[in-house]
Amino acid sequence: MENLLLACCSCKVLWTFLVTVLGSASSLPVGDDSVCGAEEPAKYSIIFTGKWSQVAFPKQYPLYRPPAQWSSMLGVTHSSDYSMWKKNEYASNGVRDFAEKGEAWVLMKEIEEAGEKIQSVHGIFSAPAISSGTGQTSTELEVHSRHPLVSFVVRIVPSPDWFVGIDSLNLCQGDHWMEEVSVDLFPYDAGTDSGFTFSSPNFATIPQDTVTEITCSSPSHPANSFYYPKLKILPPIAQVTMVKIKKNKLGLPPPYLNIPAKSNEIIDSVSETPLDCEVSQWSSWGLCRGVCRQTGTKIRTRFVLLQPANNGMPCPNLDEETGCEPENCV
Repeated sequence: MENLLLACCSCKVLWTFLVTVLGSASSLPVGDDSVCGAEEPAKYSIIFTGKWSQVAFPKQYPLYRPPAQWSSMLGVTHSSDYSMWKKNEYASNGVRDFAEKGEAWVLMKEIEEAGEKIQSVHGIFSAPAISSGTGQTSTELEVHSRHPLVSFVVRIVPSPDWFVGIDSLNLCQGDHWMEEVSVDLFPYDAGTDSGFTFSSPNFATIPQDTVTEITCSSPSHPANSFYYPKLKILPPIAQVTMVKIKKNKLGLPPPYLNIPAKSNEIIDSVSETPLDCEVSQWSSWGLCRGVCRQTGTKIRTRFVLLQPANNGMPCPNLDEETGCEPENCV
């Protein structure tokens, strides 16, 4: 009887232990962010820097109607249960509208619904647009131990459906928050519009494609505005920096300092991307001109499709002459 009582007591202890462990596990968010042990929320200053200059990206660089610029930033702090966008996955209707037209209403609705259903969203943040390809804009965001991930999108203007952004960057390392993180940004195609150039007309991709990174060789088409076959990789078109805001002695964060956008200004030195001249195919040969029964000449021409830049290969001759026998002589 004594052994039976000891066994029952052991079972109760084991059951209590399992209930405690399972209960604790079920209260943690799912995914990599479940290991975040930071006790208090943290605030960050997020600074977006546009590096889309004509020197770094000379091909078809938009100078007017409209000139190169950036949309406002729309971002969210969240858990691994939510995803704003992912490479090689289909963009949501909200991301499509934002990437194509800069309209944020549907994307905001998607974020709000995700927060209400599974409480995966901690906060939404936004920063003003930049009226040129180079410049800065900034805002603040707050992360929580259950919501340590940051995602955002910024539309490239003008473009068919191109954007830059971050997908689920974790600002938590073990039991503490990162002090500062900086990430180079490269262009992405939302997979919803089939244009090749910055100024391409709206031409829906049917069926919709997945989100893909645009590189110097992909899409592999000379018309692509980011097609630089002589480069190994594109230079960063933008950069984002997040700096943890330190609290003062009273435990309060310092007052927010708004950093005004800087238009028409190169933020830092950029590498010059060489751009070779591109010319059209030859025209057909013109009429043979000359005196009857003597050798005449005929000419064919071509024209410049793309002017060279940054010590790229210069344009070849645009006309060519050859000998011929005049026709219709009397």
